Amino acid sequence: MLRLEAAAGLIGPRQSGKTTLALDIATSCDAVYLALERREDRAALAQPARFLGGHEDRLVILDEIHHTPELFPELRGIIDAGRRRGRGLGRFLILGSASIPRLRQSESLAGRIGWVELGPLSLLELGPGASEALWVRGGLPRSFLAESDQDSFTIRRNFLQTFLARDVPHFAARVPIETTDRLWTMLAHGQGTMLNLSRLAGSLGVSAPTVGRHVDLLADLIIVRRLPPYLPNVRKRLVKSPRLYLRDSGLVHALLGIPDRDALLRHPVAGASWEGFVVETLLAAAPEGTNAFFYRTARGAEVDLVLHLPGRSDPWAVEIRLGSTPALTRGFHIACEDIGPARSFVVHGGSRRYPLPGGPEAIPLRELTELLAGLVA
Repeated sequence: MLRLEAAAGLIGPRQSGKTTLALDIATSCDAVYLALERREDRAALAQPARFLGGHEDRLVILDEIHHTPELFPELRGIIDAGRRRGRGLGRFLILGSASIPRLRQSESLAGRIGWVELGPLSLLELGPGASEALWVRGGLPRSFLAESDQDSFTIRRNFLQTFLARDVPHFAARVPIETTDRLWTMLAHGQGTMLNLSRLAGSLGVSAPTVGRHVDLLADLIIVRRLPPYLPNVRKRLVKSPRLYLRDSGLVHALLGIPDRDALLRHPVAGASWEGFVVETLLAAAPEGTNAFFYRTARGAEVDLVLHLPGRSDPWAVEIRLGSTPALTRGFHIACEDIGPARSFVVHGGSRRYPLPGGPEAIPLRELTELLAGLVA
């Protein structure tokens, strides 16, 4: 990655993972590491050209870049000057907590930086048998690797409190933490449901545009996924609102006070939580350029996940069931008739792969994840 551009950027919610990665790189490469949430490290960049010019022969790691957005235009000049002296590759590693739309200053680095989204731990990064623990604890590294479920739960609760108080205000006008916390909890309760700004606004006592701005922010912070509806040319009334998922299942459980597997399986959110976990797992493995949707008609015919894979004209249809012996409704078969998928699957919580009546395959999550990862974009 570092060999492609003058700068490389990692973005995403894997907070401790990004910092650990940066420190490991700094140690192994004799790099300069600056944590820009610290006042003393920001002060070192009061004159960026002078400081960074003194380290032209070393990798410079700029962690939490959103604390110093004014640095982007300066980096452009420094990178261009370095290129003229033959120093055009791998000079900077930039880390942040928001997606590219929030880091708008990065537009000044067009052609000079390549961004990589660093999401939570994915199933293929872990060994066999990790699926259930990853679902329960989520993919934040410290949470997943904690010694006990209670330690994991505490780590996630602390992460949420810190993120609300420290990081969110950097990207939007300050709103009371209590209001934001209530919104996040409401989104966890409604995991995988249609986005209804008016309903959320009424419950929170704020305006619908205010809630919309918060949802936009959470999407840019890579905390929330808005899964758009699939709108093929069929003569049916289709649902046109996006579905909303908190992208890390462990955060869903922390927001709802669910500390372990037993409590999760007793909770009404279990099926929706599994659905969101499967969506994120599959999209993390899918080839670059894959487009994801859901499909639902006004009469209830539905497919949980529609994947348009690069280089393929017909989509894949994926239904998601928590149980190990999934049963399909007539609505799924009607939806498949509407969209004409090349392949259809039912991801389930068991360990067997077998055909189902009507054409779909029942398949464990890891097997479909590996199948997607093996496709050539």
